[in-house]
Amino acid sequence: MVGPRYRFAPSPTGFFHVGGARTALMNWALARRLGGRFVLRIEDTDEARNRPEWTQGIIDALAWIGISPDDPTFEGPYFQSANAAAHVAAAERLYAEGRAYYCDMTGEEIQARAKAEGTPGYGGWSRDRGLGPGPGRALRFRTPDIGETVVHDAVRGAVSFANDTIEDFVLLRGNGTPIFLLANVVDDLEMGITDVLRAEEHLPNTPKQQLLWEALGHDAPAWAHVPVLVNEQRKKLSKRRDKVALEAYRDEGYLADAMVNYLMTLGWAPKGDTEIVPWSVIEEEFRLADVTHSPAFFDVKKLTAFNGDYIRALSVEDFIAACEPWIPANYDRAVFARIAPELQSRAQTLADVPAQVDFLFAEPVVDAASWDKAMGQPWAGKLLDGVVAAFETAPWDAAGLEAAWREVSESVGAKPKLTQGPVRVAVTGRISGPPLFPALVELGRDEALHRLRAARERVPG
Repeated sequence: MVGPRYRFAPSPTGFFHVGGARTALMNWALARRLGGRFVLRIEDTDEARNRPEWTQGIIDALAWIGISPDDPTFEGPYFQSANAAAHVAAAERLYAEGRAYYCDMTGEEIQARAKAEGTPGYGGWSRDRGLGPGPGRALRFRTPDIGETVVHDAVRGAVSFANDTIEDFVLLRGNGTPIFLLANVVDDLEMGITDVLRAEEHLPNTPKQQLLWEALGHDAPAWAHVPVLVNEQRKKLSKRRDKVALEAYRDEGYLADAMVNYLMTLGWAPKGDTEIVPWSVIEEEFRLADVTHSPAFFDVKKLTAFNGDYIRALSVEDFIAACEPWIPANYDRAVFARIAPELQSRAQTLADVPAQVDFLFAEPVVDAASWDKAMGQPWAGKLLDGVVAAFETAPWDAAGLEAAWREVSESVGAKPKLTQGPVRVAVTGRISGPPLFPALVELGRDEALHRLRAARERVPG
């Protein structure tokens, strides 16, 4: 038995949207679990906006989240532009069979007549004019006047559309080029696509596409429309307003496994008490019947928390290897490896890691707010004097340095949670960072004392 054929059909007009990534993953999970195929089709017919680098970006982004041409489930990429002749042939067939007709009305003429007659859109005004093909004439599909078109959706159930609300839509533009609706159906038909899973924003197009499938003599595929992704204001994610490029998260040091896991929880949840599960569990458990109808909130804070959990689950060796693309060339790899366990326990993204330890490899840039907060304490100068004296002879290990600091801290009569601040800012330039005493060990006695003395000179009193 031949398995189902799912397709993912993005347009190469920009960076790869996280919503598209979620749709691709859902298709991928079903294709793999059901022994089917995942077909990648690049819908590249918008010549004004398409760019080759966007196409490669889609392929690379899919590979990053585990959807790879190396897997036997994967098929493609195919390019919609290569099938243009078949799109036109299908339109001409519909015209020959009386299912489509030509219309020479301009957009302005249609708007004016619709306004005058109080209709919501094109009113089929050229249906009976008997026009043939010609320059500037669009080919329109003749939709049914009565009854309804029922879309059986695996997520939303049966969705009915009254046929008298579906206008006679365009198949070929006035210049003879096919529109998306026609090209999409013809490609799906020729590629043997059995299941179409996409975002709910495409649902209004579905009755038109179903009518085209039927007019071309075929049963429509199984439909499924998953909820759109929204931002914190519950507005649909926008490229102009929100950070939606999958590549941006990849380049900021989010782990692919974390991103995959998080995206699959948007509108669906695995069984059990935790959403953090490996892909093998997702693939086994994902069912369209369990997908919700409500818009799904793409919460960057929650994604970041997922990522932190995934980072902490790495072995130290894998964490160090994962950090490598973000580590500057001047960082001593041996020193970084020794401090890595402390960084791993706190890291949220890999791109954050270098800034946590840059003070180990170069003179720190002091953060003004951190300086004011730490050094503005009335006992800051006395504390630094005591720490300098204690660190000159203290055992240079984490335990010895912490014991020396505690003794000085008690002598100034301040709370320990405050007295680390001046030492940390003097040495690292910031009020927060990795555990102080292991970092001091790696920095070395001479450099640590140099920085402490330099800071003390700037503190009055």
